[in-house]
Amino acid sequence: MPRQACRACGRDEAVLAERDDGAVVRHGEAVAKAHAADTDTAALATRLAVAAHPSLTGILLAPVPLPAGDLHGRPVSAWPYGVPVDPANPDVAPWEDAAVLLARLHRVDTDRLPGPLPPMRGPAKAARARARMRAAAGDHPAASTVERAWERLPAWARSEAPSPRSTTLCHGDLHLGQLVRHPAPGGPWLLIDVDDLGLGDPAWDLARPAAWYAAGLLPAQIWQRFLGAYTAAQGPAVPADSDPWPQLDVPARALTVQTAALALAKAAAEQRDPDEVDQAMIESCARIATLPAELDCESSS
Repeated sequence: MPRQACRACGRDEAVLAERDDGAVVRHGEAVAKAHAADTDTAALATRLAVAAHPSLTGILLAPVPLPAGDLHGRPVSAWPYGVPVDPANPDVAPWEDAAVLLARLHRVDTDRLPGPLPPMRGPAKAARARARMRAAAGDHPAASTVERAWERLPAWARSEAPSPRSTTLCHGDLHLGQLVRHPAPGGPWLLIDVDDLGLGDPAWDLARPAAWYAAGLLPAQIWQRFLGAYTAAQGPAVPADSDPWPQLDVPARALTVQTAALALAKAAAEQRDPDEVDQAMIESCARIATLPAELDCESSS
């Protein structure tokens, strides 16, 4: 990442992420995030207050208080630096830690939190991914497959209706990049990124690894470790003693479509064909598109 020294203190600055929906810069032991320009600032303020609430201690990284303001029209938040998951060492990825943190998040008493709590934005992100695919790769042969899978999702999973399960505090965008060790370098794992935090279906937070498992991208033993750690920690998204898929099916299908849509959009932007991982998610969309109609009815509530 590009680095430059701060003129005031001499410490390094590093751009950790830079996308249309936000930019993240590290300055010494602090991290600043410029959120998307279209961010609902009232909802963001509530999400930041929730992250700072004592009920979330040891679950979510707490923000550093900042005066109200923005950067070139983008609202800004500040956070202590934490050490992220090492993508080059997947064998030590903290799947169980992530599962336990989710279970604890899902058990938080929302009546004690600042409010009003906004809805979890997972379905909205899926809808945005589909729109991005249509704009960037709508004429790709695989786009019609992803579209057909999208059409098989119930309205709530397409962000067209309220979620039928909407009383649980959810992260909304769980993946291993959303964990850091704090205090750095050896503190406990904590969840980060509150942009999609809110009330919704807790199964959505398990849906990305569930989708990877269903697509053959996540080994069964890792999926079982993750799911077992979640249920052992009394996570409410799925039953501990019976089949979890009635609760996981719709969110996992939605995350499959979201992932495939983003893969096509990125491949188009980079002027390349979808890679093996991309293709696995597209093939999963093809299977979703051919599911019997009665399964849609069973999994839409």
